[in-house]
Amino acid sequence: MCTIVIFSIIYCLTLIRFIASYQKTQEALHWWSYRQSIKLFLEAETIRDNFLQETFAIRRNLEMLSGDDWELSAYRTQECLTKVENLHQSLAQLSERLFPAYFQGSLPLAIQGVLESWTMSHPLISFNVSLPKTWQYETIEHSLIVVWSLEELLKIAVPDILTPILIYINLEQRKNRAKLVVEITYPDISILTLYCSQLEFDCLSESFRFLTSGKCLYFYRNLNINWHFSW
Repeated sequence: MCTIVIFSIIYCLTLIRFIASYQKTQEALHWWSYRQSIKLFLEAETIRDNFLQETFAIRRNLEMLSGDDWELSAYRTQECLTKVENLHQSLAQLSERLFPAYFQGSLPLAIQGVLESWTMSHPLISFNVSLPKTWQYETIEHSLIVVWSLEELLKIAVPDILTPILIYINLEQRKNRAKLVVEITYPDISILTLYCSQLEFDCLSESFRFLTSGKCLYFYRNLNINWHFSW
């Protein structure tokens, strides 16, 4: 009788842990899906508000060329060419954001591309980066998850306000295992507290573990947050 009670207790505790783990994973994947949906929504808004408006303006200028005198037509032609060149560059940047060409090359190049973009949009961020020159072949799916996880971490942990932030990033690969370390140093405790969301950090960590079958942990040390992604 005692044995049955013990096994029943163990079974109930195991079931409770399984349900709690399942709910945690489900919440994390909902969070991940929502973040990716927002990213796609913003890109769609960019297309509607910028690219489509630009193509409409180019079309109107072309329609008006036939009725202009030669000098005005020449001016409008040059104006159209400038708009087309700007549109081409914007579409190229959009293409790289949606699926960068270097994803098919190596993960270090993909990470370098992300950091270059962040350096341009956040001039006060100082990146100290250590990336290997060579990288074993890795599936595009894994590379996407790793890079997207890094992007999400920067979005939720790095403030948009003009304040100096130091970020150390190290990527290494040993045999069949890879590891990405991200250490963010904040200028003071108030900034760290403001931009460190325990809920979002847990969702990011759980999503990475589920999607890559890898490991992800983070911890605080003084004014630093250390993240370790391994897969």
